[in-house]
Parts: sequence; structure tokens; C-alpha cells
Amino acid sequence: MTNADLGALAPIVARKLREAETLRCASAALWSKAEQLPPARPMDTALRGGAVIAELKRRSPSGGTLRHDLDCVAVAHDYEIAGAAAISVLTDSIDFGGSLDDLAAVREAVALPVLRKDFVVDPVQVAESRVAGADWVLLIVAVLTGTLLEGCLEAVGRARAHAVVEVHDAAEAARAVAAGAECVGINNRDLRTLTTDVSIFARVRGHIPSGVLCIAESGVRDTDDAARLIADGADAVLVGEALMRARSPREACAAVVAAARSAAAARR
Repeated sequence: MTNADLGALAPIVARKLREAETLRCASAALWSKAEQLPPARPMDTALRGGAVIAELKRRSPSGGTLRHDLDCVAVAHDYEIAGAAAISVLTDSIDFGGSLDDLAAVREAVALPVLRKDFVVDPVQVAESRVAGADWVLLIVAVLTGTLLEGCLEAVGRARAHAVVEVHDAAEAARAVAAGAECVGINNRDLRTLTTDVSIFARVRGHIPSGVLCIAESGVRDTDDAARLIADGADAVLVGEALMRARSPREACAAVVAAARSAAAARR
């Protein structure tokens, strides 16, 4: 895949490749630390029954400024109280206003699994994620060309972590499944164009085997969207912008949690 194929992702991926090149100088030290850590918090027990992964981010290329004064620790506590199953932390600084310091602070503050949400382009970033406190790491199929997806999944196993392998269409879903993904996130937003279509999930879900955990990402504007995606077969929904824009992220998260659990119960 060329940079032209990546569309809006191209400058981000180019920047991440430069960051990874610099990070490789510390690869041995990072892996030495990562391999001494206890196993990460599991996915299979957390992402069941209409779970909600609640996200922390200050801004995004598609949504602009969301919550410039975000206190990640305070809101993470609110999410935990509201019943979130896991917390996603955006760690990209340029486009999302996040950092690994945010992730480390959240890791210390809550008992929930923490997902590092970023654009991983090299296995060394998996070690970096674990050292910072991530239990789960996002791997985006669209940016992991060639054998990079398999290499990053091997790194996840080496770090005794877990991966959310993100896809947007049937071809990417097939790649994720063939690579052995235990959890696939179907992104309703096309990262190349930044357009969102919540119906993408249902179209791609049929390409994910029943034994693989499945997360619906992006486009969850309210409780109805959350319930719809769970009814369409999601084990969990990842919700970011709607919570960040809410007057009370805790109340908004609690409402989405209730809707997701109710839809999961109805599906059974």
C-alpha cells in the first residue's frame, strides 16, 4: 500500500515511522522491562455481555477539539464508577493531544484494563506500550502492510499483552482473522477519508468468526447507537467523542453502559 492509498492517514503514518525509528535505539531496554511485567489484564472476561470501552481524548482530526481541559485521571475514575469494562487512552500528541504520561496515570488510577489507542507501525511500540502500562494495544490493519501485522501480533504475545486488531472492510477482516487475532475492532470510520457510517459494522461482522471477540468502534453518538451495534453482534462498543462532549462523562457513560447491557440481554 502506498501513501496515496492511506489518504488522511498518510502524514500520521509517516510521522509514526519516524518515531518508531528513533524508538528502536531503546528496543533492548524496553523489551527487558516489558518481559518482566506480569501478564496484562485479559480481554475474554472483560468484553462480554454488552461491554463499553470508554475513551479519553482531547481532540481528533475528524472531531476537532473535544475536551481541551481533560483530566484523564478524574474522568477515568468516573468511567470506572459508571461501569465501563475498559478504558481507551489516545496517546498521540500531535493530532489527539494525548501522551504516554496520560496512559501511565490512568493505569495507576483504575483497576480496569487500559487500551493504548495510537498508530502502531513497529513491534517495538508494543514493548513501549506495555512499559507505559497498557494491557491492550490497538493494531490497525490498514497501516500494517506486508508482514507487519503478524510481527506486531507476535510482539503482543511476547509482551503477554492483548491486541485489538482494527479493520474497516471484509478484506481487512480476513487479514485479521488469518493472522490469529483474538479480538477484532470494526471501525465505522474510514480512516483514509474520515467519513463515518455506522452501518459498516453489520456488513463486516459476518466475516468475523463467532469465537473472536468483536468490538464496534466509532459513530456511537448515543444510547440508541450503542444498543443497535450490540444487537448487530458486537461484544463491546468503544465510545469516545460522545462521552468527551457530554456535560457529565460519568452520566453519559453510565447511560451507554445500561443500553449496551440491555441490548446484550435481549440478544440472548
